[in-house]
Amino acid sequence: MTIFTTHPTLRWSAPVAAAVLLGGGGMALRSASATGAADLPPLTAKQLLVKVQQARVEGLSGTVVENADLGLPALPISGGGSGSSKLSSLLSGSHTMRVWTDGSERIRLSLLGTLGESDVIRNGNDVWLWSSADHSATHLTLPDRGGAPGGEHMRMPAPSGMAMTPQQLATHFLSAVKPSTEVTTNNTTTVAGRSAYELVLSPRSSGSLISSVRIAVDGTTHVPLRVQVLSTKATKPAFEVAFSSVDFGKPDAAQFRFNPPPGTKVEQQRLSGLTMRGMPGGHAASHPNPMAQLKKGAVGKHGAATMPGARPQIVGSGWTSVVKVPMSSQMLKGLGGSHGAKGPGPGGESISAAQFLRNLPHVNGAWGSGRLLQSNVVSALLTDSGTLYVGAVTPKVLYAAAGK
Repeated sequence: MTIFTTHPTLRWSAPVAAAVLLGGGGMALRSASATGAADLPPLTAKQLLVKVQQARVEGLSGTVVENADLGLPALPISGGGSGSSKLSSLLSGSHTMRVWTDGSERIRLSLLGTLGESDVIRNGNDVWLWSSADHSATHLTLPDRGGAPGGEHMRMPAPSGMAMTPQQLATHFLSAVKPSTEVTTNNTTTVAGRSAYELVLSPRSSGSLISSVRIAVDGTTHVPLRVQVLSTKATKPAFEVAFSSVDFGKPDAAQFRFNPPPGTKVEQQRLSGLTMRGMPGGHAASHPNPMAQLKKGAVGKHGAATMPGARPQIVGSGWTSVVKVPMSSQMLKGLGGSHGAKGPGPGGESISAAQFLRNLPHVNGAWGSGRLLQSNVVSALLTDSGTLYVGAVTPKVLYAAAGK
């Protein structure tokens, strides 16, 4: 969505709407066990969680299919929906990716489209971002942190800023499981031809647009094979990431070597001195994630970390957490200008971000007034005073956050 990708703070806040679904602390486990298939013994939710946390594989490769049906209105969108190879297109339609991993420091993700391919490749301290459609590549050199154990400080996030593989998305949800969440097991299922258990995360509080998150766990390796996010407003998953095929063998090292094709425009990025201070939770990271900073537009020409406007904040906790983003005057001017991003209108015509915002319902209350965007799993409120509120919550929860 261009209105979220053109401006750094908005670009950061869009995926955070998903990242705050399970804020809070602790978790509640129901004692029901998964019904074991012929080749899978029954496991309780607690037993399955332990096995997922302890899962280790030498390598992995496979094909991942992502389906997004968020119920969003027509947006000023850059990169298209289904079949697009642009990394900015992952919030709508169906997409196919190839995935290769060999430990935490060798990762490759290839987003395949009808007219091209976009890759993110990490091989140790070298990271390449490549777009065949644009004939462009960015080469990032990650800072050497003195060989921190396992390279955990340099885990590479998804190219779009959102989790893309079942493992990434499942890790995010499971690491954020809290007392407002009930964790149970469902019947076993089959994913990519493999028998799998299913964990179900359900909110205990009202006000969330999420009814449950279902995680299919491989019965042998205990690696997540599929993640489905279900809305309270629809029966089909609003978002699904699943392997259609998977191989737990170690990929060939050549998969992680990248040589720009002839004619590719290459941009070199030097990452240094980046911090994560001011991120939600108020914690500073001793080993910052430079890829995440780059994706938020935090790297200047000389590698300095910058963030226009005030830092995003988290209002509330649990499934009803809301991201609060104070907008700078420059960002508001960009959204309001006629030169903004273009996208399809109701009749297929091109509309700007400003026109899109003007078409949204105008709402008001004791908190003030603004424009409201609603979908099956995300709501967003841009107040007339210049603050953006985003969450997987009902409008009522946004209004309450805006009134604090």
